[in-house]
Amino acid sequence: MAGISGGVSTESGSGGRPRAESNASITHRARSVLAIRAFRRLWGVTYLCSVGDWLSLLALAGLVTTLTEDYRAKSFAFAGVVLTQLLPGLLFAPLGGLFADRFDRRKVMVVCDVLRCGLFVSIAVVGSPLWLFVGNFLIGCCAMMWIPSKDAAVPNLLRRPDQVETANQLGMVMTYGLAVISGAGLYSAITGITTNLHIQPDPQGLGIAKIILVINGLLYLTSAILVATRIPELSLRDTPLAEAQKADRKKTSGEKQGFTAMARDAARFVRSTPIVRGLLVGMVGAFAAAGALVGSARVYADSLNGGESTFGLLFVAMFVGLATGMAGSPKLAQRLPHNRLFGIAIVLAGIALALVALSPHLIVSLITVMIVGACAGAAFLTGVTIIGTQIEDAIRGRINAIYQALMKVILAVSVMVTPLLIGLFQKQNVSVWGREMEIDGSRPVLLGAGLIAALVGVIAYRQMDDRRTEPILSDLLNAIRRKQRRSTGLLIAVEGDTAADTSMQAHLLGDWLKRPGAKEVLLATDPALDDHRLQSVLSGAQLTGARAHALVAAAVRADIVERQIRPALERGALVVMERFVDSPLAHLSAVAGLDPSELEGLADWATARLRPDLTILLDRDPSTIDEDSPMSRPAAHHWHVQRVLTEMASADPDRYVVVDADGTPEQVALRVRLAVQTALAGQRLAKFLPSDSLDPVVVRAT
Repeated sequence: MAGISGGVSTESGSGGRPRAESNASITHRARSVLAIRAFRRLWGVTYLCSVGDWLSLLALAGLVTTLTEDYRAKSFAFAGVVLTQLLPGLLFAPLGGLFADRFDRRKVMVVCDVLRCGLFVSIAVVGSPLWLFVGNFLIGCCAMMWIPSKDAAVPNLLRRPDQVETANQLGMVMTYGLAVISGAGLYSAITGITTNLHIQPDPQGLGIAKIILVINGLLYLTSAILVATRIPELSLRDTPLAEAQKADRKKTSGEKQGFTAMARDAARFVRSTPIVRGLLVGMVGAFAAAGALVGSARVYADSLNGGESTFGLLFVAMFVGLATGMAGSPKLAQRLPHNRLFGIAIVLAGIALALVALSPHLIVSLITVMIVGACAGAAFLTGVTIIGTQIEDAIRGRINAIYQALMKVILAVSVMVTPLLIGLFQKQNVSVWGREMEIDGSRPVLLGAGLIAALVGVIAYRQMDDRRTEPILSDLLNAIRRKQRRSTGLLIAVEGDTAADTSMQAHLLGDWLKRPGAKEVLLATDPALDDHRLQSVLSGAQLTGARAHALVAAAVRADIVERQIRPALERGALVVMERFVDSPLAHLSAVAGLDPSELEGLADWATARLRPDLTILLDRDPSTIDEDSPMSRPAAHHWHVQRVLTEMASADPDRYVVVDADGTPEQVALRVRLAVQTALAGQRLAKFLPSDSLDPVVVRAT
């Protein structure tokens, strides 16, 4: 398998090539991911830590309010707690990414959990407002070290790349759903002791808050113990694909890097990789708009002539939209590539936010706010999925850290700046359709944020889009019509009479396509290995019938397609497969005398009608084949195989290219390259060709 240039494998769909779980229900996909023991345990740990995060937010806000006597200081208590948790994202998230890529991720998570436990207990023991803010800041620093290690480790726990999106969904549900309810419920239950049972540990009311902090520390200590003893898989790195990517990067970066070199490498990777640039640019615009919406929500609710209930309804609409977007984005991703879905979601979120600013009525506002939330949820989940599936393991932790850091920093800055911008505008009353409408500073701020988000979404889309030859309109129509998206991967089959010819030419073609400037190239499993597996199955099951032989051969071919070919096509790779379907079908027809049409139907079922985009048929004179070779068959067999293959090519001339296979291997290889170059250029698929493709005139002369 070829290494991936730049550390990214281009994501793709599979129109006509559905993913293994693309049509499965959400429940089925969730169960298949939770069936993985290591991920299930990590999911439980995520629950403990998320409950601890929400519980600490409530407990620390209550404690600092109790410890503060000044009225004005109390009004800033909650904001101070939130900001001291967000500020570490600016300083420690990049360092957390470096740790995630350099050290054992499991050990990093254990150390961070133990430190968080100690810090919470120390806040309860010291009881000082100053140490509360300092300790909370340090707890936020530990969280920013913990999160990149956890997020970067998740893809290595899963069985298939298509499970990453489902795993991210489950993580979001746990963090922003179950954990929120559990944390708020636990806080209410503990604090309710003082009122319902009339139990007051101390006159100042500090005892309950300190008890909550100690419980919080125990949650993180439990997480540390579970990670250290029950999830050793978190230390796993470098799947086979990541090994190939890492080997390529080591050629230029050396065997081992220091922190400074790793930071430079991450910065260089972001600058040189369009998909990561687009991801970060789009995320900045999206969260700046989200911060503007959160920061202006209270004032905006007043402009709708509503009160506290309106403010609450807007937040409910936002979170319902977020949940809907996160739940629905995997279905959309079956019809729109992730690289396009991310930018489109941000553009739509910006347009919807502009409509929120122009809304004259609460009902319109609730609908548009829900749309903003849905688009934001889809964009966030899509971004996390892109990092998990398309960024190599060796650098994934740093990219995750940058993503998380920018998210928190941009959101915090936007929330703080929005009230200042709102204060620059004076309130005005206008009449819209006979209804009095108050225009305050929240509306121009939201309108500007929406337009900026839409513009940034367009920039992100143009950076990330790898389907420039496919119009966006066709993808959108496929999504509306609920059709599977078309693939950006390409499958080339090399077919012929003898395995020696197809093997030689497939390897030579693969080596040529792997040259600099080309996309990822995969040379599928050597059929000789599959023949060995086939014979093992046949002999082990004592199968001798021709139809049994055909069924087992179809099973072996189906396994190759599911394990190797489909995942590569979904990454947007170029796959070269020798003797994909046609040659085995022709040989079975000759040996067993089976009807080729029946065998073709069996092949369609085994491969789910997957057909090569281009089939190179090596046309060799059967009389030139050495019949004395140990693997050779009678001349009549070769003539029959050649006739069947020729009939297949004649029936589908748009997909086949017949190449003269008489001559030396080098001469045939040049003819094959010319055929591939001409066919791909004619189909506007030149992006799959090496940058230094052969001149056709030279090939013809040769």
